[in-house]
Amino acid sequence: MSLFEEFGLRKEILSAIAEMGFEQPTPIQEETIPYLLIPNADMIGLAQTGTGKTAGFGLPILQQIDFGQKTIQALVLCPTRELCMQITKDMQNFSKYVPEFKIVAVYGGASIQSQIQALRAGVHMVVATPGRAMDLLNRKLLKVQHVRWLVLDEADEMLSMGFKDDLDAILSDTPKEKQTLLFSATMPNEIREIAGKYMHDPVMISVGKKNAGAENVQHEYYVVHAKDRYQALKRVVDLHPLIYGIVFCRTRAETQEVADKLMGEGYNADVLHGDLSQAQRDFVMSRFRQKHLQLLVATDVAARGLDVNDLTHVINYNLPDELDVYIHRSGRTGRAGKTGTSISIIHTREPGKVPQLEKLLSKKFIRKQVPGGMEICEKQLFNLIDKVETVEVNESQIDPFLKGIYSKLSWLERDELIKRFVSVEFNRFLSFYENAPDLNANVHDHKSPDSRDGKSRRDRMRFSRLFINLGTKNDMNPSNLIGLINERTGNKSIQIGKIEMMKKFSFVEVDSRFEREVMGSFRDCTVDGIRVSIELKTSEGPREERLVNFTRPGRKSNRGDQREKRR
Repeated sequence: MSLFEEFGLRKEILSAIAEMGFEQPTPIQEETIPYLLIPNADMIGLAQTGTGKTAGFGLPILQQIDFGQKTIQALVLCPTRELCMQITKDMQNFSKYVPEFKIVAVYGGASIQSQIQALRAGVHMVVATPGRAMDLLNRKLLKVQHVRWLVLDEADEMLSMGFKDDLDAILSDTPKEKQTLLFSATMPNEIREIAGKYMHDPVMISVGKKNAGAENVQHEYYVVHAKDRYQALKRVVDLHPLIYGIVFCRTRAETQEVADKLMGEGYNADVLHGDLSQAQRDFVMSRFRQKHLQLLVATDVAARGLDVNDLTHVINYNLPDELDVYIHRSGRTGRAGKTGTSISIIHTREPGKVPQLEKLLSKKFIRKQVPGGMEICEKQLFNLIDKVETVEVNESQIDPFLKGIYSKLSWLERDELIKRFVSVEFNRFLSFYENAPDLNANVHDHKSPDSRDGKSRRDRMRFSRLFINLGTKNDMNPSNLIGLINERTGNKSIQIGKIEMMKKFSFVEVDSRFEREVMGSFRDCTVDGIRVSIELKTSEGPREERLVNFTRPGRKSNRGDQREKRR
C-alpha cells in the first residue's frame, strides 16, 4: 500500500494520481496533506517551486469539497496566468474520476466572457490572478462569501509584483471562518504582515531552510566586463551542448536583443516577455515544454509561475536588483529530486553581491573561469562522438545509400576517415574560437574592482535624485524602472543608485553626469496612458526641498509658478 493510500484519500483520487505516476508523497505533501484533511488552523508553507505544493493543498481540498453545493468553496490566488493555468490543469487531472468537481481559471489576457459564463454555471474552485479576481469581485460576479479554503500560492511573488492592495481587498472580502493557506519560497516582512492581519494562529510547515534555494542546485558565476557579457553567455551555452534552460534578463528590450542575437547565430532559442500576446506566449511555451527549444530568454515577470520540468540550467544574464528574486530564478532548476545549475554572468561592479547571495541561501557560490576556445571545441567534439555512439540506425531506410557511400569513401583508411568525420564539427567551432580572447575580468572574489582608499566607486560617484510619477500602482518595480530608463536613454552604462518605490511615484538615483540625458529622454513619454513626469529633487537649505521640473526644458514647473505667485 502506497503512502498516498495511507492518507485516506477517496479511491477515485488515488486512481487518478496513480495514473499520473504519483507513488510517494514529496516532503511538502507529506506534511500538508494529513494536516489539511482534518479541521485545523491556518497554515504557512515555506517551499520552493517544483516541490509538489499543488497536490499538497489540492488533494485534501478535493477530498473535502461538498459537491451538493454549487458554490465557490475554494479560491486559489497565484501571481501569473501560466501558474493559474497549470494549477487548474493539475486539479483537473487529480479529479479525472470525480466528474462532479467543477473548476475554472480566471486570469487576464483571455476572454472574460467565457470565465463569467463558467462562474454563472457554478463552480467549486476558482484559480485566479489577483487583478482578474478583483475585476470580477467589483462586477459582483466572483462570489466568495462561501469560501472555506483560501490559498495564496507563491505569495512572495504576488507581493513583489505589486498585488498587495488587491490581496488586501480580496482577503477582507472572504469569510472570517475559513482556512487560509499561504505558500511562499521566501519569508519577507510583507508575508509576516499578511499572516498577522488575516491568519489565525497559523502553523508553519517548512521544507528546507527559510529563504533557501533548491537543495539540488549548484551555484556558479563568471566575472566579465559588461561589454563581454553576451560573448560570455555564448561560451557558457557552447560549453553545455545539452543545455535546456532559461536565460534571465532585466528588461524587455535586453531580453529581445539577446534572443534576437542568439537566434540570428543559429542557437535554438526564443523570447518571452510582457509585450507578447497570449497566443504568442502560448506558442513559445508549447515549443519550450516540448523541448523544441533549448533556451528561453525571459524577464522575471514573464517567467513567474512557469511550470517546466527537467531544466538543466538557469542563466542570470544579469543579477536581479532584489536578491530574493534570485531564489525564484534558481528554483526553476533542480526540481523533483533532479540536479541543476544556476549560472550568473557578473560584471566587474557586481562581485560584492555574491557574499550577500551566499548568506541569503546559506550556500557557497563557485567562481568559474569563462571557457576558452579549445575547451569548448573539446566539449562539442565529444558531444558529437556521444551522439554517434547512441544514434539509432534505421537499416531499411539507409541501406539503399550505403553502397554508394562505401564506394566514395573506400580510399580512406580507418584513422583518416575518423579524422575527417570529426573535423566536420571541430572545424566549425575552431574557426570561430581560434585566437578567441580571454573574457575573464581580473577581479578578486567578493571585492569591488573600484575600491580605492577604502571607498567604493559608488561612494565617490555623485548621484542625482529624480522623482518620477510612476509607482507600484502602475506595475512598476525596481527592475522595470531600470529597464524603462535603459530603453528611453538607449544607454545601459548609466549607473543607477538607490531606488525607492511608492504607490504612485518613485525616487531613483542616477549618475549626475547623465542627469539631463535621463530627464530629456522622458520628454513626451507615456506609460500605459500616463504622461510621465520626471523631476530633479534638490535642496535649498536645511529645511526646504523643491522639485524642479525638467520634462520641458526651458520652462518652470507648475510648482515653481505657484511659489512665484505666493511670493
